[in-house]
This record gives sequence, C-alpha cells and structure tokens, in this order.
Amino acid sequence: SVEKEAPGGGADGDDSLYPIAVLIDELRNEDVQLRLNSIKKLSTIALALGVERTRTELLPFLTDTIYDEDEVLLALAEQLGNFTMLVGGPEYVHCLLPPLESLATVEETVVRDKAVESLRKISQEHSPVDLEVHFEPLVKRLASGDWFTSRTSACGLFSVCYPRVSSTVKAEIRQHFRTLCSDDTPMVRRAAASKLGEFAKVLELDYVKSDIISLFTALASDEQDSVRLLAVEACVSIATLLPQEDLETLVMPTLRQAAEDKSWRVRYMVADKFSELQKAVGPEITKNDLVPAFQNLLKDCEAEVRAAAANKVKEFCENLPEDSRETIIMTHILPCVKELVSDTNQHVKSALASVIMGLSTILGKDNTVEHLLPLFLAQLKDECPEVRLNIISNLDCVNEVIGIRQLSQSLLPAIVELAEDAKWRVRLAIIEYMPLLAGQLGVEFFDEKLNTLCMAWLIDHVYAIREAATCNLMKLVEKFGAEWAQNTIVPKVLGMANDPNYLHRMTTLFCINSLSEACGQEITTKQMLPVVLKMSNDQVANVRFNVAKSLQKIGPVLDSSALQTEVKPVLEKLATDTDMDVKYFAQEAISVLALA
Repeated sequence: SVEKEAPGGGADGDDSLYPIAVLIDELRNEDVQLRLNSIKKLSTIALALGVERTRTELLPFLTDTIYDEDEVLLALAEQLGNFTMLVGGPEYVHCLLPPLESLATVEETVVRDKAVESLRKISQEHSPVDLEVHFEPLVKRLASGDWFTSRTSACGLFSVCYPRVSSTVKAEIRQHFRTLCSDDTPMVRRAAASKLGEFAKVLELDYVKSDIISLFTALASDEQDSVRLLAVEACVSIATLLPQEDLETLVMPTLRQAAEDKSWRVRYMVADKFSELQKAVGPEITKNDLVPAFQNLLKDCEAEVRAAAANKVKEFCENLPEDSRETIIMTHILPCVKELVSDTNQHVKSALASVIMGLSTILGKDNTVEHLLPLFLAQLKDECPEVRLNIISNLDCVNEVIGIRQLSQSLLPAIVELAEDAKWRVRLAIIEYMPLLAGQLGVEFFDEKLNTLCMAWLIDHVYAIREAATCNLMKLVEKFGAEWAQNTIVPKVLGMANDPNYLHRMTTLFCINSLSEACGQEITTKQMLPVVLKMSNDQVANVRFNVAKSLQKIGPVLDSSALQTEVKPVLEKLATDTDMDVKYFAQEAISVLALA
C-alpha cells in the first residue's frame, strides 16, 4: 500500500504521492459517504496522478478493492466508462477492462447493468485489433463464467463487438449466444432474450434466418413467462429485418402462439407492442392475422391486457390499409370497443377514453354520430373521473368531424355535472378545459350555458379552484374581447367586492389583476379602479395589502393623471398603515410605479 505523506513532508517532499494516499485512506474509511465522495472525485485524482500512474497504481488498486457497498460500486462503474482519456486514450483503453469485468459479475443487478453500459461505451474506443485481443476474451470469460451474474452481463456485450471482429471470432460469438439462450438459469435466458433483437440487427441476414429464428422460437416457448414475453419484444426487430415472404413461415406461428399465451404477461406484451408489430409485418398479415388477434386481446380475461390493447385502438385503426379500413373497424373492432365502454375495470375504460375520440376522424361524420356519440356520452357519465376527463380533453377532434350543435346538445349536460363534481380535482380539470371549450362552442352558446358556472367557481371553497377560475376568466376575455368582458364579466366580478366573506373580496382583486390588461385602459380606469380604491379601507389587513399589490399590477394600464390623483394618495395612506405587510406592499408599489 502507498504510505500517506503530508504535502511537503518528508525529506524529498514528494507531493505526487499525496492525492492517491488520501484517496486510499478515504476509500478505506468506515463512512460510506466518504468512500462514495472519493469515488466521485476519481477523475480529479487520475488527472493529478497522470496517465502512467493511473494505469499502474490507481486501476490495480481499484480492481483489488472491489467488495464494497453497492452505491460505491455503482459510482465506480459509471466513472470508469468516462476514463478513456485519463488512462492515455484509445490505445490504452483496455486497461479499464479488469475493474469493469469484476464489476460486471457482482450480485447487485444495478451495478452489473452500469458496468455493462460502461463496457459497451468503451468498446467503441477499442481498435478492431484490441477488440479481438482484449475485449472479446473478456466477453468469452463472462459468457462461460460459473455464476449466472457474469453470464447475464455477457448477453449485453455481444452486439457491440460482433460487427468489428473477424469471421472466425464472429462464429465464436454466435456460438456463445446460442449457448446462453438455452442456459439452465432463467435469469440468463431472460438476459439473452432481451438482447435477441439487438443482436439480430448486427447479424448477416443468412444467420438471422439460420440462427436467430430457431433461438427466437425456442425462447418464445420457454417454460418461464418472463422469458417468453421478452421474445415478443425481439419479434418486432426480427420481423423488420426479414423479407415479407419469410415472415409467414418464420415469425407468424410464434407470434400467433404468443397472442394466445396462457400467461397474461405475455399477452400483455403482445398488446403493448401491437402497433410496432403491425408496422413490421405489413398490411396483408395485419388483415388476416392481427385483426382477429387484436379482437381477442380486447376481449381478454385479464384487465391489464384489455387496457394495453384499448390504448392501441386508435393507432391500430389508423395504420390499417385504407381500402379496407372502414369495413374492418365497423365489423371487427367497433363491437369490441362497445363492450369495453362498460368494462368492469376503470383502467380499461380510462385507457379507451384517452384514444376513442380519435376514431371519429377515421370514421367520418355519419358513423361518428350514429355509433361513436352514444359511446362518448356513456363515458362522460362514467363514475370514474379519469374516464370523463379523458373524453373532455379530446373533444376538439370530434367537434371538427360532427360540428358544434350536435356536440353541445348531447354533451353539455354531462359537462355541467362535472363542473359541480364533489372532487375538486375534477372541477379543476374542467376549468382548465373551459377556454378550449368556449372557443369551440362560440360566445352566444357560452353565455347561455356556461357563464354562470365560470362565475360560481370564483367563490369555490378550494383556493386552487378560485385561482384557476381567475386565470380562466382572463383566457376567456382574450378569446371573446373587452366589450364582452365589460357586459358579462366585469359587473359580476365587481359585485363580489361587497361580499361579507373576505376571501371573496380578495378574489375580486385577483380577477382585476388578471383582467386589467385584457380589458384595456378605459374599463380599468372607469370601472375597476374605483372598486380597488374603495377596498383600501377594508377592515381585513389581507385585503388591504392585496389592494396595494393590485394597484402595483394595474398601474401600468392606467394613465398618469389617474396614477397621480387617485392611486398615489391611497398608496401613501396604506404606507402608514398599522399592519407591517400592508406598509411593505404599499411602499413596494410606490417605488415600482415611481410615485415617490
């Protein structure tokens, strides 16, 4: 071990030993945090040591001390991935392999994964010769290790070295991969299955057909469902690589089997990857094979599978071949969708509600009115708030297809009901949707049906709702203009200034803050300002200091004479208020508006 020397201590005063000595001390410290810190400073230490000593002292030391807490090892595995320049660049990069190799075999998965990630990163910096001399033997050692931990790590390294080695070494790599695919330990087969698609992408097409397909078929019928579901993921990559004519014989039998697997997890994976599979296999196979498979997934006995399939409804329908799209949807998909609307599981209904509106653009006006509207209505009345919300958030695409009259007659009662929902988050979501709804429905309709709602929210007992309602008013004024505001909104807002509840009086001020700019100088000066000034005599200090804040906010909208003659005296009076906060905000307003 290296003796610790104080800087400048000892006869020769050798400083260069100092950093490594401190590091070694800290790496041996009882306190994990200190050990962790020194690992995170590794690059600084390596810089101080220079490339030569990093290679000869630091790396061997690190390789020998690998038996620590997982977080320290994780930090080390990550650091080493960025160490190439610190050991002297690409020609010496192989020095980093020994410590990373031992990290790739530890018990903790997170550490192994990080070591593999760093190895993949530095593999790119090896020259082809170094890959064969140093990197490939490491992969072989890991692949034939006694512990499953090293064999799982090997799976992630095949694809990065395969493209850049000679054909004999390639053959060895393929052989190792084959062996791991039929390993006794499920964890290893799982690792191999998860890398199957990635490995297939770097192989020559002949080997994909001769090697990968047989491995794929074997993994897809593994006894462990966790292995089978990963094979489904690989299916997408493999199908993309193969020419169309081979898909039917090589891939489809396995895929059909996966879609009907006895384990719901495998079926879930098929549902989850459905759109990608659809693109990979092309329109013909989609029509003959995937449509019936999709119907079955939508009717699956497990809610998770139905939800995953429901999520894909719109995408699946969009990607169907155009000539037969409508027929397929109306005869095969829609009947299943109708059943899902009244599914017993709320996640399924919610997943469907988030995409179902998209079908209206695909199916056109008549079909939407006849078949989809009744479904939307059923979902708007669903007892689960998330389902209702997903429908409302996607109304605009239906509006484009069927027009506003039809939409409003059918959907409005449901929206009003939600606006008064007992759960405040539901009310909040509706408020946030109001400006969009108002824009879609137009001003007459809005005044007639929705205006009272918007006003009622201003006196909601939840602050978040009052705040959102204030913001909502501003957006509505931006949409409908100042004149509309003057006639419909401003009188009602100002009326609240005399409310016995001080929270409502404060809401008046918040509304004025956000409306003044949108309404312009005249309305602000003539209608809003007098109300704000009158409220400066309120007996509640919270209201008074909000008056000062409001004056600061609306000041820029007013003309200078109003500022001097009306605003200034009130702020000066508030600046001598008995309450600290009122004083503070009044003085702030005076300086911001330059009235001092």
